[in-house]
Amino acid sequence: MKILQTNHGPLKLPVFLPDATRGIVRAVDTQDLEEAKIEALVVNTLHLASKPGTTTLATHGGIHTFMDWKGPIISDSGGFQLFSMINESKMGSINPKGFIYQHEKGGKKNKLTPEKCIQLQFSIGADIIYCLDYCTHPDMDLSLQKTSVEYTINWAKKCKKEYDRLLSEKKDDSKRPLLFGVVQGGNSKELRKQCAEALLEIGFDGFGYGGWPIDKDGVLLDMVSYVAELLPKELPKHALGIGKPENLVAAFEAGYDIFDCVIPTRDARHKRLYAFNEPITSYAQLKSDFYSYIYIQDEKYIKDSRPIDEVSDCLTNERYSRSYLTHLFSINDHLAYRLATIHNLRFYTKMMEYLRELAPAT
Repeated sequence: MKILQTNHGPLKLPVFLPDATRGIVRAVDTQDLEEAKIEALVVNTLHLASKPGTTTLATHGGIHTFMDWKGPIISDSGGFQLFSMINESKMGSINPKGFIYQHEKGGKKNKLTPEKCIQLQFSIGADIIYCLDYCTHPDMDLSLQKTSVEYTINWAKKCKKEYDRLLSEKKDDSKRPLLFGVVQGGNSKELRKQCAEALLEIGFDGFGYGGWPIDKDGVLLDMVSYVAELLPKELPKHALGIGKPENLVAAFEAGYDIFDCVIPTRDARHKRLYAFNEPITSYAQLKSDFYSYIYIQDEKYIKDSRPIDEVSDCLTNERYSRSYLTHLFSINDHLAYRLATIHNLRFYTKMMEYLRELAPAT
């Protein structure tokens, strides 16, 4: 089992991190997260810089104290959110220096440069921080993919320079956050290789897969595996946004060991829960149909006295029935979202435990 050392303790790999985008995992508190065996979280730099603001976080000593979380935290640079703002809501633009964006139409224009991105993440106090990157969709044309790689490499150099500058000002640089770079390049192997090689030359503690990782059918792209092959085996690799259970296992097979996604928590709020089909005793089971969805609003669960999942263990499974969850959702009580979220997150952490215990040694 690989271990990644961070300022807030060792992180056992592989690991799944729920998205605490704005400093909260929706519907649950940090005690619930501990109950679900969550070991680390992902927050978003762009959103936290807006609300509550980095000065507020600094007042509390950083994001860990602010949200009462004792484990490691990764801060996402915000590049993916800016991609959405520019391409979907048309509330941003990009240039060689960085991004210009608005949180709402007609609102104040903000700038995010590579230097500011690193400064904000230092203020947040995350254990693993990310370089600013130019995210693209694989369907975008080649000229834009080339621009994405050019900007991503240049910004990574500026991020590393600013990171080193800020470290030099710290009295104890042994407590440094880890710095990750993001490999972009769309569906071009040539561009992915160019980006990976340039980032390796700059030097980072780990790497993330950049861009859209799945096809229109929800299947993992071959490029995900190719990018892992370009990077050193010993360095941690973050499969950014990859979270569907079968895709997560496939990405782990490809060489990734850090995962985050909104899928389990969002599904919980939409009454879609997970259950292992049988006790997992071999790695081969995880590469087949090892789980099922429980659509808890279905009429057949109204009087079902069984737990959601008879394999997994958590507060929800140990104390409540499918029938009770169906009832809670039917009356739209907030407890439904909490119990469902705890359950889905424990399913994911249980999956991580199986991968650690059962995967063949490499």
